[in-house]
Amino acid sequence: MSDEVIDIARRAGDAILEVYAGEFDVETKADNSPLTEADRRAHEVIVDGLRSLTPDLPIVSEESAPPAFAERRRWHRYWLVDPLDGTKEFVDRNGEFTVNIALIEAGEPVFGVVGVPVRDTVYVGDCRERRAWRTDGEDTTPLATRSMSDDAVSVVASRRHGGPRLERYLERLDESFAVVTRVHLGSSLKFCILAEGGADLYPRLGPTSEWDIAAAQAVLVAAGGEVRRLDGGPLVYNTGESFLNPDFVAVADPDYPWQGKLP
Repeated sequence: MSDEVIDIARRAGDAILEVYAGEFDVETKADNSPLTEADRRAHEVIVDGLRSLTPDLPIVSEESAPPAFAERRRWHRYWLVDPLDGTKEFVDRNGEFTVNIALIEAGEPVFGVVGVPVRDTVYVGDCRERRAWRTDGEDTTPLATRSMSDDAVSVVASRRHGGPRLERYLERLDESFAVVTRVHLGSSLKFCILAEGGADLYPRLGPTSEWDIAAAQAVLVAAGGEVRRLDGGPLVYNTGESFLNPDFVAVADPDYPWQGKLP
C-alpha cells in the first residue's frame, strides 16, 4: 500500500506546484487561516486516490467538513489528511509546505506519508514495521533518529508560532545544555528533520490540529522517535468533536532522560 499512497502524495504535490508556478488568490477561512486553489486541488487528488485505494475507509481532510463525533467515535481505522500543510509558507513561496496523509488505527497514526513538493521528496513511516524512509526522485534512504548528547541539543521550532512560553522554555534549555541550537521551519517538516537525524527536540506550545501532525508523527515514531503530551502521556486521536491537539513535545531519542528538561 505504501507505493500507492506515495504516488497519491506525489500527484497532489504536482497539483500544488501547478498553482505555485503562477499567480493565485488567497482566501481566509473561518479560523483566519489562508486557503488557496492549491489546497483544493490537492484535497481532490488525495480524496479521489484514497477512495479508489481503500473504498471502505473513511477520510477526514482539513479541507472538508468532518462527520460529527457521534459517527467518528465508531471508527477504528480511517485516513487523516492535510492536503497542504503550511499554506502561509506556500503563499510566501519559501518551499516549506507539505502534503500529509496518515492512517489512524485505534487512536494513533500507524502509517504516514509526508510529501515535500518543491524537493520531489517524500517521507514515509510505517509504525507497524518500525520502518521509515525518504524517497528523492527514484532514490530511497532509510531514516533513523539520532541519540542525544549530554551537552548539546538542537531544537526545531515553528517559523511562525513561537511566543513567550516557547522563549521561556528555550531559555531554560540554555541552563541545561552547553550548546542549544535552533532550527526554524514551517509545516510538518519539523518532525521530518528529527526523523532523519537532523535535530533532537520539537516543542509545540501552541495550537495544532490532528491533521497537521499525524502523518509526520508516524514518520518520526517509525524512525525511532516519540511524541508525547506535556504530562508524559501519548497523543490520542479522534477523542471528541474538536480536532485540536494539546501542547506536546516530539523527541528523537526517547531513551534520553528528558525529565526536568521538557516544558
